[in-house]
Amino acid sequence: MADKHLFQSGVLNRLALKNRIMVAPMTRISATVDGVPGDRMKHYYERFARGGFGTIITEGLYIDEAWSQTYAFQAGLVNSRQVAGWRAITDGVHQHGSKIIAQLMHAGAISQGNIYRSDTLAPSVVQPRGEQLGFYHGHGDYALPGEMSEDQIQQAIDSFAETAARAIGIAGFDGIEIHGANGYLLDQFFTDYTNQRHDRWGGDIAARLSLTLAVLRAVRQRIGHDVTLGVRISQGKVNDFHHKWQEGEAGAKQVFSLLAESGIDYLHLTEYNALQPAFADNALSLVQIAREAAPRLTIVANGSLSDSRDASQALEQGADYVALGKSALANPDWPMRIRDAAPLREFDNNLLAPSADVKNCELA
Repeated sequence: MADKHLFQSGVLNRLALKNRIMVAPMTRISATVDGVPGDRMKHYYERFARGGFGTIITEGLYIDEAWSQTYAFQAGLVNSRQVAGWRAITDGVHQHGSKIIAQLMHAGAISQGNIYRSDTLAPSVVQPRGEQLGFYHGHGDYALPGEMSEDQIQQAIDSFAETAARAIGIAGFDGIEIHGANGYLLDQFFTDYTNQRHDRWGGDIAARLSLTLAVLRAVRQRIGHDVTLGVRISQGKVNDFHHKWQEGEAGAKQVFSLLAESGIDYLHLTEYNALQPAFADNALSLVQIAREAAPRLTIVANGSLSDSRDASQALEQGADYVALGKSALANPDWPMRIRDAAPLREFDNNLLAPSADVKNCELA
């Protein structure tokens, strides 16, 4: 059958995975106010492991007690209490036979719930588009950010690397994903209109990617070459949903080539619909463009791959793995349902209303 490839085993670096089906990172704001994950989050993540997902990528975790926290009740991975909370989660996931990767993030200009400070930093002093997200307890305009100094940029790089080492060495994670997507700090440096710098961190699309590449180098140096390392990138943002890279396919290919040369173990591409054309003047999806530009790079596809047909089509387009978001929320046992030809549940938008925290019905 067409979906048999979904159940083939795989390897990321030295990490053996039982299938090609991942849980995508999803912000669920269910930690304590000071960022400690507890039993609620432990049960939430274990459901996916019990349901047959080979790999779980966590929600984005903040990396310092300064600028990086993005949302109220977001989990961090900075202090001993947060690390202990995550260790209980990683141990639980492992007991059910799945792997778990920590996604690390920095909010940059679109922080809306930082308990450590109220001001924000960004590549340039540019007012963020859109408004704060209500289902993450935000309201009104984003704050006008300050421009990051060179010292502050280096501090952010160091925080990514230190947190990655903590995630692997103490918290028990199987790998690291750097969040370079969806409008957060690294994506702000990567985006033409939010990065107006004239130093080495600004300029053309390759120069704007340089901070992401610097973070990847620093993280690799800290975790070693045997630990799985990936990066997530996107065109759309939480505050600019329809954004497209102005350099089009040519720029995308340049970016994918640079990322392939960076030594990452996988590239996580997220689009609203991973199967649709990436640019208006081209029929190729972003996955297909990435596969052409980086033929040996492992690709994870995410975006509207809700059923086995669409997930299998993403593999046919060149992805090696698929990451499921809303369909995984509706079906924490998605792999088992596909394997047993059982019907899938439809996603209920009320699950994320009035806020996106984990609901009691999900843990029943």
